Amino acid sequence: MTTRPTPGQLAWQEAGFGLFLHFGLNTFHGREWSDGTLDPATFDPADLDAGQWVDVAQRAGAKYIVLTAKHHDGFCLWPTDTTAYSVASSPWRGGRGDVVGELAEACRVAGMPLGLYLSPWDRNAACYPDPAAYDEFYCRQLTELCTRYGPLFELWFDGAGSEGRAYDWDAIMQVVDTHQPQAMVFNMGRPSIRWVGNEDGLAADPCRYAVDRLGRSMFTAEADTLDGLRYLPPECDVPIRAHWFWQPDDLDTLKSAEHLLAMWYRSVGLGAGLLLNVPPDRRGRLDEHDVTRLLEVTAELRRRFATPLRARLTREPGRVVAEFDTEVELDHVELREDLTDGQRAGAHEVRCGEAVVAAGHTVGVRRWHAFPPIRTRRLTVTLDDPHARLTAVTGFRAGHESPPALQQQPELDMSKVD
Repeated sequence: MTTRPTPGQLAWQEAGFGLFLHFGLNTFHGREWSDGTLDPATFDPADLDAGQWVDVAQRAGAKYIVLTAKHHDGFCLWPTDTTAYSVASSPWRGGRGDVVGELAEACRVAGMPLGLYLSPWDRNAACYPDPAAYDEFYCRQLTELCTRYGPLFELWFDGAGSEGRAYDWDAIMQVVDTHQPQAMVFNMGRPSIRWVGNEDGLAADPCRYAVDRLGRSMFTAEADTLDGLRYLPPECDVPIRAHWFWQPDDLDTLKSAEHLLAMWYRSVGLGAGLLLNVPPDRRGRLDEHDVTRLLEVTAELRRRFATPLRARLTREPGRVVAEFDTEVELDHVELREDLTDGQRAGAHEVRCGEAVVAAGHTVGVRRWHAFPPIRTRRLTVTLDDPHARLTAVTGFRAGHESPPALQQQPELDMSKVD
């Protein structure tokens, strides 16, 4: 096991923010989970536009997209050879449609990295009760996705519904190794990134990249134990409303701009990745209310961090002196750590003279601190590990002296879960 990142992991961490797209039969029935019996003929988006999805992602500054190619109901958004329970049995595009294919093409044209979610739990597949038969079935589905749609940035293996189930991960990962070895693998099998442990979009401080266990899902406290520490940076998945699939009756649960900003500070700003779900509606387009809110928030983030004030760094054992060209006024600072040999920086303080203006427990790929405005030409960052190395200390005058406030959020409506 290694606590050093691969180049692919570092690139994924630099990306920081992706858009999650939950879409499928559930969209047309007001369901979050369905049991695999919904009629595929009811999948019929009137105006599906994968280009709009990608355009919104780009305008929001997302660096990648992840689509639910198959959710727990087993309905496949591509014309698979493994089951009739797919878009090929729907009236959409005359039964010749391919949602995964249309999104892959839109991503290719725009240069947007694509990730795919393939639920291990399948409530439609007749072979699911037979582990060996289902593992072979699942590998065939994964092979189709890994060979038909170009390079994949991420493969998302959701543990929900698979509590207590063992899959042949050696065989599954052989498919990945053969066809998409560069893809980041989320949380199961032989993962290269991990679930943060909640669906609220929130990391914690300390945000540690080297772990020896993985949470499986929201529905079990049991963890999958690894055989030693492994470098596995976390991804924070969260829906922009209370629900993952578009619902006709939950606009009132759309997260406020303040809460979404608070999530950003407590995911990206703590050194984790943020995967924000903005689901296509029954037209096959992203809902205008969701898009407006998303772009409002990302525009505010760009405004806050529009004018970086970069410091020259002098490194000394256990501390870094950051010096600006002139005296500057700051209320935010971003710290960045050299992760080439793994995460080392733990407890740290940011000092202006003798005053501690910010402190935390890890740095990682990026760490944001907000504090009341100061004027200074020099900051000192003390580090608990003399081998820790910062690569950048950047100041900002964002106009806010504290992180945005989290707000109480409505719960997912369990009546929508079969």
